[in-house]
Amino acid sequence: MSSTASPLTEQARLLYHANRYEQAMELLARQVASAPDDAEALLLLARCQQFSKRHQEALRTAEAVISLTPERSDAHYVRACALRSSGDLAAAEAGMRDALRVNPDHWPAHADRGEMLINLGRVEEALQEGLEAVRIAPDETKAWHALWKTAAFNRRQDLCDEARRQMLRIDPADGFGVLLTAEKTAAAPGTSAAQAATTYADALSVVPDQPGLRSHLDGAVYRMLRGTRWLALLCLLMAAVTADVFPTGGEAKELPVPWGTRLWALCLMAAVWGFGAWRRYRKMRTGARLTVRSLVRREFWARVVLGQAAWATLCALLIVVVPWTERGVPQWLFWLGLVPNLLSITHDRNKVL
Repeated sequence: MSSTASPLTEQARLLYHANRYEQAMELLARQVASAPDDAEALLLLARCQQFSKRHQEALRTAEAVISLTPERSDAHYVRACALRSSGDLAAAEAGMRDALRVNPDHWPAHADRGEMLINLGRVEEALQEGLEAVRIAPDETKAWHALWKTAAFNRRQDLCDEARRQMLRIDPADGFGVLLTAEKTAAAPGTSAAQAATTYADALSVVPDQPGLRSHLDGAVYRMLRGTRWLALLCLLMAAVTADVFPTGGEAKELPVPWGTRLWALCLMAAVWGFGAWRRYRKMRTGARLTVRSLVRREFWARVVLGQAAWATLCALLIVVVPWTERGVPQWLFWLGLVPNLLSITHDRNKVL
């Protein structure tokens, strides 16, 4: 076995780091055909197969490396990763122990074993592996990712907070760290849906490819859209009071209601929508405003709740604007605006997450 990598292997390594796994495997296949005992080429081939989701092939290739160099920890590590991806968690955890037996300072094995132990229900052991990973590699974000996950399952909020801070210290654009920080800010008491949406939109400007942030932003925007129904129902109630749709006690107001009274009600309704929705929308970041439009186009339930709010507001406007001389039609308009919203206001809470 050569002590240095071959030119083909070095070219393949560059392709591997560029995530061009298929091209890398083509070069490595040529190298292995000419030198079947080239452990460097075999190990890189196993990594490429693993990232290409060819887990059984990666497993066989990693085992071939182990047969050539039994004391190579990274070969045991790749084998364990392939076993984990194949669904054999117990064997994968044992494989990580083999990697650590060969090299106790192999921090990725500590990190991955910690996550495996969580799934195996051994959470206290998992936390120790997470702590060991960051002890060995304090400047690796993935080590702190593992500590956060193991600490979360052990309800160690202090360690979770420290892990989150360290992720952003090492890399301010670390996707997981930015996600955790945005979640913490959005979940703070008193944070409105609009503020949460702005928080997630700002975070997405830092890490635009973070799927968790996109999902959270959609959820916050959906909460905002659901909130517009309460504005619509408030307008509907004001319209009913203004037009004395359901007189209670004493004499009912004479119909039609004076135009001045109806104009005042329209001004109040405009203020409700202006301060409760439009002003809040205009203060949002551009990314959050774009998400409002995008979500309405993409999600059926977003269109439903916005349509219900518009329908209730339309019913309120008809009650106020038209000079009704009888209460029958305004009463029907009130119920037509109210009932559809009440029927779905609890049912559609989690339709967009």
